[in-house]
Amino acid sequence: MKTSWPIRLVRALFFAFSVFIGMAIAIGLQQEAWIGAVSGAAFMGLLMVLDTIFARFTLRDFSHATLGLAVGLFCAWLITRIGVFQLAYFQNHADGAMIQNIVEICIYGTLAFFGVTFALRSDRDQFAFLIPYVRFRRDGSEGEPMLLDTNVIIDGRLPGVFATGFLSGAVVVPRFVLDELQRLAESAESAKVLRGKRGLEMMERLRTLPEMNVSILEDAAGAIDAPVDTRLVTLARELNARLLTNDDNLAKVARLRGIAVLSFRELAAALHPELSVGDELLLPLTKAGKDKNQAVGYLPDGTMIVVNNAVAQLGQTVEVVVSGTLPTSAGRLIFAEIKLAA
Repeated sequence: MKTSWPIRLVRALFFAFSVFIGMAIAIGLQQEAWIGAVSGAAFMGLLMVLDTIFARFTLRDFSHATLGLAVGLFCAWLITRIGVFQLAYFQNHADGAMIQNIVEICIYGTLAFFGVTFALRSDRDQFAFLIPYVRFRRDGSEGEPMLLDTNVIIDGRLPGVFATGFLSGAVVVPRFVLDELQRLAESAESAKVLRGKRGLEMMERLRTLPEMNVSILEDAAGAIDAPVDTRLVTLARELNARLLTNDDNLAKVARLRGIAVLSFRELAAALHPELSVGDELLLPLTKAGKDKNQAVGYLPDGTMIVVNNAVAQLGQTVEVVVSGTLPTSAGRLIFAEIKLAA
């Protein structure tokens, strides 16, 4: 793993500090200075080896482990204070004090170990049971970030929506979402390959847009083997983020867990034009209708309009007047007539 220069600088400074302290201790103990220098260097070398081993250990993991350690030690303290060591066995035994110390060390070590391991396996939602009313969230100076799911990246409408200025703020893409896009791009199915490549290309476009602040979140949320949607919901709670998606089921689950959801599907439905009888509009006629004299045109949002007595104007953009609407299972069907010249 490549080490950044700030880490190398910190290691060098602490290495020099350890050598200096080792020499100072050796001189104070009336030993040769080089012995202290070697001891300090060896001590710092051990720390750097441990640092390399713990390279994937994040600050979040450290905070979880620290809290778990505190809980384990507190439980051990309670156990050792309930009077077990006041029993006659410990009081009358010749080595009672030594046995008591050994048992206490075992109790503290065992509960400290399990406290740390249990905490590292837990997500932040589970900590709410331990510390009620405390929410572990990542604060951002730019407001609540937006968390993107796989489908909304593949959708391809994000750059256009952000360019309008209706959406703003930091955009967060988890590493496991990028991994899913890569798996799709390397799939054996051609349809999945196209979706995966489109999603990766869209990510490249998003990161080059000046009006967007896109960051990749490397650390995972929840269990690594959990479904992507489950991990997205867990991560959205951790970050206090808004979830940007066009997956209706994911949106419902997220709302049930109290997460703010921005749904492209709901936005598109809300932007459908509310046409009523008598409204006039320009409409390009693209194909013939089911009836003999009908022609069909589409609004920019995909709404279909059937124009009566317009088959002769196919391929032209004509001015039409809405004559009626009909609700269907797929949405509203709008009928119109060609506007007559005044």
